Amino acid sequence: MTDDKEARAGKAQSAPSASPADGAAVADEPKKPWFKRLSLTTWIFIALALGVAAGLALQGTPEIADTYIKPLGTIFLNLIKMIVVPLVLFSIIAGVVSLEDVKKVGAIGGKTIVFYLTTTAFAVTLGLIFANVMNVGAGYILPAEDLVYEAKEAPSFIDTIVNIFPSNFVQPMADATMLQVIVIALVFGFGIIAAGKKAAIVVEFTNAMSDVCIKVMHGIIMIAPFGVFGLITPVIANNGPEVLAPLLWLVVVAYVAMICQIALVYSGIVKVFARMSPLKFLKNQAPAMGFAFASASSVGVLPLNLECAKKMGASDEVASFVLPLGATINMDGTAIYQGVCAIFIAQVFGIDLTIGQQFTIVLTAVLASIGTAGVPGSGMIMLAMVLQSVGLPVEGVALVAGVDRILDMMRTVVNITGDAAVVQSVDAIQKRSYARKEQKLAA
Repeated sequence: MTDDKEARAGKAQSAPSASPADGAAVADEPKKPWFKRLSLTTWIFIALALGVAAGLALQGTPEIADTYIKPLGTIFLNLIKMIVVPLVLFSIIAGVVSLEDVKKVGAIGGKTIVFYLTTTAFAVTLGLIFANVMNVGAGYILPAEDLVYEAKEAPSFIDTIVNIFPSNFVQPMADATMLQVIVIALVFGFGIIAAGKKAAIVVEFTNAMSDVCIKVMHGIIMIAPFGVFGLITPVIANNGPEVLAPLLWLVVVAYVAMICQIALVYSGIVKVFARMSPLKFLKNQAPAMGFAFASASSVGVLPLNLECAKKMGASDEVASFVLPLGATINMDGTAIYQGVCAIFIAQVFGIDLTIGQQFTIVLTAVLASIGTAGVPGSGMIMLAMVLQSVGLPVEGVALVAGVDRILDMMRTVVNITGDAAVVQSVDAIQKRSYARKEQKLAA
């Protein structure tokens, strides 16, 4: 099991640095047809624009959009719903099993997990607070008569906690009850670790299925432009272009929440635990933050983030463990995005989320962060999962898909900056601990 983990870790760290292949791809790019040179983000924007244009053209006959164009969006949503459960199940089990290395690094692993879960909880809470206070969905209410959504009586806080733990292995997956699926994954992940070498074949299968699910997820994301076109066109045809007006405010609210996460949470933990000036930290972290904004890939920024962390004095032992782990499980920017977008979609559809439901969003985002791949576009998949966890219409994903890349750029900055802040904090704590031990030995 250890050999398998080391092989996967080596693979994960080597993948982002494949510069020769990237260079060859860049060299061949001018020879590609024009439509292949356009990025997925560009195609999504094109699809959004075409969907708006088609919707405006079909405002007099919206039934055409509903009958012939909406199925494209429905197929896209069905594919997302299909992959969400296996993706979360296998990726979380694989992530838990990989934490077997925590036994080797001891206190480093424990502190890292606590820091990551805490900052993610702060992130999604900040997202929910700013979304509610700034009324992120203000300006438009989308009629929800045609949506399959039935308001249910909100369970009590105790019932919410009890319902997290499933009584059946299959039912939560069939119903896409995501919190219960996550609990199943965590329980089986720890069970595999407890079984030791006897579970080696299960570890191999889980890791392989996790990789397969990620590849399937990538494939689904590649057809996102068709899904966006199929979902936006009937919305515009039935409701008019006003439905797009709140998107600018959505971006503003999300960016404000993400900037506050950096300025308050990360600067705070760096100041308190690493005893480092926040300005010094942000100045040294700037190169990685700039690359993250341009690439929108936490994994792709990993080599540069390692370099920045070491320049600020972090040890190789801590940086080489904390940052790769963070690129997998620490998705604070994505957590803010999910919180803001969940409130936005709820307000646009005229649905009031209770405190219990918003608490469910916090739990789902925190627990699901270890199942979020550090690649561009995965936020839409995880947003669908969060929406399902509180019964919001998954169709709302189409409303934010057009600005997903704009949000993705900033949330990646938040993700990798959070990783860097935790590295400095854990490293400083460990160094002080080592110093105290040395003083005791000397005395």
